[in-house]
Amino acid sequence: MADPNGVAERQRAIQARVREADRARPPEEMKGAMQAGARRYPEPPFPGQALEKPGLEADQDLAPMYDAPYWKGSGKLEGKVAIVTGGDSGIGRAVAVLFAREGADVAVMHLEHEQADAEVVRAAVEREGRRAITIAGDVTDRAFCFAAVERVARELGGVDVLVNNAAFQLHVSRFEDLTEEHFDLTVRTNLHGYFHMAQACVPHMKEGSAIVNSGSVTGILGNSTIIDYSMTKGGIHSFTRALSGSLAPRGIRVNAVAPGPVWTPLNPSDNPAKVESFGSNTRMKRPAQPEEIAPAYLFLASPQMSSYVTGEVLPVVGGYTDR
Repeated sequence: MADPNGVAERQRAIQARVREADRARPPEEMKGAMQAGARRYPEPPFPGQALEKPGLEADQDLAPMYDAPYWKGSGKLEGKVAIVTGGDSGIGRAVAVLFAREGADVAVMHLEHEQADAEVVRAAVEREGRRAITIAGDVTDRAFCFAAVERVARELGGVDVLVNNAAFQLHVSRFEDLTEEHFDLTVRTNLHGYFHMAQACVPHMKEGSAIVNSGSVTGILGNSTIIDYSMTKGGIHSFTRALSGSLAPRGIRVNAVAPGPVWTPLNPSDNPAKVESFGSNTRMKRPAQPEEIAPAYLFLASPQMSSYVTGEVLPVVGGYTDR
């Protein structure tokens, strides 16, 4: 057919130039994992270590990096009181330490079995010059949640920030192997726990307070081996958006962070068979360390940084891949 405007010829010319450029400069291949932080972070392969539930950070052969030594505090949470559930290890530990560095007193909520890890966090918060208390219990127990919040308000003088972070995750290889007991524990921990804690904290909160929920990339993309966990994380994202509308008239912001893979006790205590390559499927080809995720929580908690942000889910996933 005639091509009076020369469209096909122009397309072939561009095609030829692109092919020549590809031959001259092959696509750049990443050598190892991407490093873009203030210090270098571990990359796969990791120790093929298995931990018993619920998983203690003290037992990890490769300790998660949580203390952010290059972060300089500037009072972004000065005079605030924060509650962090699941605050003994992983993301919760990093968040508690960073909040303290920014001026907050911190209540660390954790399971009974995790007291030793929680004491590490208490000491770290106190080294930042802030007050810390640890409270052992189960967030699936509504009475415990309300009693814990009352204790925080009494001993620390109020509640300004709630970080809902406690979670249960355990993979199954086949959908039929996901028992009702397993499913129920995931839902009660990841959804009921967030609901109980929010209801317990809101009466103590005032204008300028904030709730930050831990969502997950699995709540965005799904994960075929943790269907129950993915479902609850998607529910947390919806809970965040809905609750933000309910609490906006009171001046309380509600947001969520949706992390990708993070090096915490959760993973060696979940699927040790895949620990060695954990996080290698991200754009950065490694998992985050907890101190790389904590600033997202600080951003959403601080009235100086995010006063016009509510109902948002902030993904921190190490880059989405295109293949």
